[in-house]
Amino acid sequence: MKVLVINCGSSSLKYQLINMENEEVLAKGNYERIGQGNSFLTHKVNGEKYVLENPVDNHEQALEFMIEQLLSDKYGVISSLDEISAVGHRVPHGTDLFDKSVLITDEIKDLIASCTDLAPIHTPPILNGIKACEKVIPGKPMVAVFDTAFHQTISKEKYIYPVPYEYFEKYNMRKFGFHGTSHRFVSQRLAELMNKDVKDLKIVVCHLGQGASLCGVKDGKSVDTSMGFTPVSGIMMCARSGDLDPSVVTFLMKKEGFTPDEMENVLNKKSGVLGISGVSPDFRDIEKEADEGNQRAKLAREAYCYNVAQYIAKYAVALNGVDAIAFTAGIGENQINIRKRICEHLEWMGVKLDLEANQSRGEDKEISTPDSKVKVWVVPTNEELVIARDTKQIVENL
Repeated sequence: MKVLVINCGSSSLKYQLINMENEEVLAKGNYERIGQGNSFLTHKVNGEKYVLENPVDNHEQALEFMIEQLLSDKYGVISSLDEISAVGHRVPHGTDLFDKSVLITDEIKDLIASCTDLAPIHTPPILNGIKACEKVIPGKPMVAVFDTAFHQTISKEKYIYPVPYEYFEKYNMRKFGFHGTSHRFVSQRLAELMNKDVKDLKIVVCHLGQGASLCGVKDGKSVDTSMGFTPVSGIMMCARSGDLDPSVVTFLMKKEGFTPDEMENVLNKKSGVLGISGVSPDFRDIEKEADEGNQRAKLAREAYCYNVAQYIAKYAVALNGVDAIAFTAGIGENQINIRKRICEHLEWMGVKLDLEANQSRGEDKEISTPDSKVKVWVVPTNEELVIARDTKQIVENL
């Protein structure tokens, strides 16, 4: 069985074609700047990367061009669309309507559309991607895999917000959590690496990328997570503020005359590490500037590491102890000094980092010392594989 995994953003379409017999990625890529007049596809196959300029107006045209490459003599890996057995779609927000992946039907599409108010940026592109697949590769079973589903095991006292209860009832205002597909994969993979049953472990997964969240996993289930009603909450991120005094928002709106949309833009795109440093949302730039003496870059780096460590300690409470910490995603997998600085804040927990092992980037690796009371690992995430596995399982049971 070959499964096509689709992840649609507002102006992008990421994909992987995976052979589920051996879970090999046959081809993958990213269509960027859809609808902006200068669209291009980065297509990777057989270890080679090809950049193909091809302006498209919408996701349907992008999908058509991408499928052409999968079938082409030069870049292709299949000879016919018949070789694609099913399509799996990443859906960032399923509110509390979905606690697992589901086969996409007209009813499911309507339910996904009903989440638009809570995910106005993410939901329309997802629906566009589903509709595009229905037209371009018709007749293929499709599965929706929700980032929020993994967190539906969080208990009510942990997801409820201390605002008037009527707003919870009226707007479903509560913590939902995100990155659930990554947290699920990493916690299960870590258990395999430790030769343990995931149900016997208390794990804090640190998904540290442009967007970042932590998750406390106990018995293989999400107990608590840092992102909440929206992905802007939790730890400070590369350009998102994370948690702050709510009155900061109303104060700035009054003083600067910001509209709600303008304030959201500040919190989502101008805050976090970028906001403090004034340098960049990219930690490679932050590290360089900090090492060269830029004091605001140093401040941003230290604030970030302290904030992540705070949340790890917070989830030690939620889990009633921690057996292991897993770093994943772009920063977690590759930023050696960030991991080191975070772990230095956790020495009181018995965390001891092996500085030589910590030089590892982008591979499964234990980076704590043998006598560390809490094991620390780097575990590269693979959300696409989770989506493909869920898709295969559901389709095979039709």
